[in-house]
Amino acid sequence: MTTTADLWHHYGRARAERDRAVPKAFHWIWSQDGGPGPEIMGDLSGRVVGDLGAGAARHAAHLVTRHDPARVVAVDASPAQYGIATGLYGHLAPRLRITQSDAVPHLRTMTGSYDVLYSVFGAIDFTDPYELLPVAASALSPGGRLVFSTLAHHLGGAPARTDAAATVVPARTPEGEKVTMRRWVLQENIWIKALDEAGFGRIAAEVLPAAAGGPCAADTLLVTAYRPC
Repeated sequence: MTTTADLWHHYGRARAERDRAVPKAFHWIWSQDGGPGPEIMGDLSGRVVGDLGAGAARHAAHLVTRHDPARVVAVDASPAQYGIATGLYGHLAPRLRITQSDAVPHLRTMTGSYDVLYSVFGAIDFTDPYELLPVAASALSPGGRLVFSTLAHHLGGAPARTDAAATVVPARTPEGEKVTMRRWVLQENIWIKALDEAGFGRIAAEVLPAAAGGPCAADTLLVTAYRPC
C-alpha cells in the first residue's frame, strides 16, 4: 500500500517551537501584517465557522478567543499541521475543533452546518475550485458567507491564470526530497465565474496591495460570496 507524503510537514514548524501564543490580530494579506481583519466575515457571535486549510490553526484560535463564535472548526489534511495545531491550541476545545481531513470530503458531510467558511491562502488555493466550491456552498446555511484570500498573481510576479487550471509549484517531502504540488492562482474573473457556477451570489473581490519590499511580496485577492437564502 502506498501513502501520500505530507508536503506540509515542514511548514510553520520552526515558528511553533518559539511562538505558542494565540495571535492578537487576524490578517488576510500575504505578508500577515496589515489590511482588513475578521470584520469582513461579519458578526461571528454565536456562529459556526469553518477554516479550510487551517494549518497550525492560528487564525481559528484568534477567532475563538476574541470573537465569541459558537464553534470554529479548523480543517487541514496534513497530519503534521494537525499535530502542530493540537499541540498549540488543543486546550481551546470544544469551541475550537481541530479536524484532520481534506476540505472536500469534510464539507460533503456538513450540509447546511456552517454560517461562515473562510480560507487564508489555505485549501481554496490547493484544491480544484470546481470540486471545492460546490460542496462549500452546500455546507453553508442559507445566507451563509464564504470569504477567502488567495494570491492575486504568482509569487515572483507572473500574472494569474486566465483559466481554471492549476500551476505546479515546488514542495518538499518530510525527508526533504524536492517534489511539486498544484496551486490555483487565478484571475478575479475566473474565481467569480467558478463561484457563480457553484451557486454563490453577491460575489465581490478586491486586490489588496502587497506591503512594500521583500523578494516574495505579493498582492492578495480577497473574495466574498454568499449562499443564496
